[in-house]
Amino acid sequence: MAYKLDALEALLLFKTLARTYDIYAPKRFPGEGRYSDTDLIRYAQVSEPGEVVWDQMSDLPAKEVITPIQETIFYFTGDDYRPSPAPTKPRLVFVRPCDINAQSIQDEIFIGNGAQPDYFYKRKRDLVRFAMMECGGGDDTCFCVSMGQNKTDEYSIGCRFNSDGSLDVTVKDPEFEQYFAQADTTDYDFHFVEENKDLTVHIPDLDDRDVRLRLKSHPMWNEYNSRCISCGACTVACPTCTCFVLRDVIWSDDTQVGERRRIAYSCEVPGFDIMAGQREMRGNAAARMRYKVLHKFHDHKARFGTQQMCIGCGRCSTRCPELISLPATVDKVNQAVAEIKAQIAAEAAVSASAEKEA
Repeated sequence: MAYKLDALEALLLFKTLARTYDIYAPKRFPGEGRYSDTDLIRYAQVSEPGEVVWDQMSDLPAKEVITPIQETIFYFTGDDYRPSPAPTKPRLVFVRPCDINAQSIQDEIFIGNGAQPDYFYKRKRDLVRFAMMECGGGDDTCFCVSMGQNKTDEYSIGCRFNSDGSLDVTVKDPEFEQYFAQADTTDYDFHFVEENKDLTVHIPDLDDRDVRLRLKSHPMWNEYNSRCISCGACTVACPTCTCFVLRDVIWSDDTQVGERRRIAYSCEVPGFDIMAGQREMRGNAAARMRYKVLHKFHDHKARFGTQQMCIGCGRCSTRCPELISLPATVDKVNQAVAEIKAQIAAEAAVSASAEKEA
């Protein structure tokens, strides 16, 4: 069923929902942006519709609701340990369709990888319900349609915020029908973005192993040694990145008493992949950029057999202090792949000619 709520009814809806759910949504934090006199939009708890930033993509992703940048996972003493307290109240999170798809990718990594599910992730994920927001066509960095991430049916309610404060809602999960018993019905149907007007990205064809091996040493990556400063801002802003490190925080002189924290980390930061013997597998910015891009556009899908790891939100491009564009990088990968395929074809032709002459 679909419903129409005026501004007052929308406010009352939030107040009613808050009795059962902690409500999270993109929220504006004035003056906390990266530059002077700029704002930061990130996910936080909200109490009314007016706090929801629905007409602009958040700077940081919704994954923080489930996997914050830093969280305590357990406390320890010399003799015992105990997990950090688990949340008990369900969470209703207002997100765009692409961010719901991003969470499904995180689910694959933390829960559906064939191993033991991540306990600390799952206990929060099980409490989350999604309220899907129309995004009105996407931002100028979005290429979700190219990635096939512009639509989803994994939501409880779908909604459109209007400039007059009213709210159009379609209810998919029967659990939420009770909150609209007194609301006027309407013919509202959720609108998905069908075209990103500013950006189109073509996913590289990396099925051929020989092509992938040659691509690793292609000179196109070298420019990132001078451009990328390896700050990791792109991966912090990425809704599908899951890398983290564990840190023990000691509370006093007794080194056996403290807490263990899970802290978001990045494959783009030097030293992330140092192994025993201090060997670093990707020792420069070019190698780290190559790893990230190929993981997003090949490795994840090859492993799980489901989808590419990039959802096309463009947050990485927006957050990069060096203005490195992921779509532009993927275009360069496509050009390199075309060169490699042409080279392989030429080599095959020469080999066939030699065999024929022999």
